[in-house]
Amino acid sequence: MSYLVRYWDRVLGLVGEHLLLTLATLAIALALALPTGLLLARVRPLRGPVLGLLGVVYTVPSLALFALLIPVTGLGSASALIALVAYCQLVLVRNVVVGLDGVDPSVIEAARGMGMGAWRRLADVEAPLALPVVLAGVRVALVSTIGIATLAAWINAGGLGVLLFEGLYQDHTAKILVGTSAVSALAIGANVLIGRLERLAWAWAGGRTPPRSEQQPQ
Repeated sequence: MSYLVRYWDRVLGLVGEHLLLTLATLAIALALALPTGLLLARVRPLRGPVLGLLGVVYTVPSLALFALLIPVTGLGSASALIALVAYCQLVLVRNVVVGLDGVDPSVIEAARGMGMGAWRRLADVEAPLALPVVLAGVRVALVSTIGIATLAAWINAGGLGVLLFEGLYQDHTAKILVGTSAVSALAIGANVLIGRLERLAWAWAGGRTPPRSEQQPQ
């Protein structure tokens, strides 16, 4: 780890770039996935086509999608953000739909009987109960994004992938080890953090044990 000791400032800067790209991706992805998931939860006929389209995008190899975007948006973070946001959509949208579908109809009916309107029911009843499942999707999307974002260095988007590609091109084992260790640490940390938030959300929602499909959406 002599490379890390000597060039800690560069490694720290790349960690910052990686985190910035990851968090920006998650913020944009959630801004798109939450209303989309709500729409699909309310309008069932749209589920098949929309989830099918998102599934097709999800199966495209990341390097191929980056390459397809270069002629349109060029090299850099813009292409990386578009690709990473696209990869997050399937998991996030599906979990929003599953979370809202999982709310007990009797609870919704009770809220309706108390005079709650549709938006208040969503904010005060459905959203809190669906939150644990949504967070499960956030956890998967976040960890996946941290890993895929390493490939964004291939299109000059920065991040820890810079160390990995430099290490491969220069046959520099230390760079590969430092880059791999840093990416792994970020992924593990994100998984632990969101996992704890997920457990707190389950306790807040009534202590239900999450089904396996909600813990690890495929």
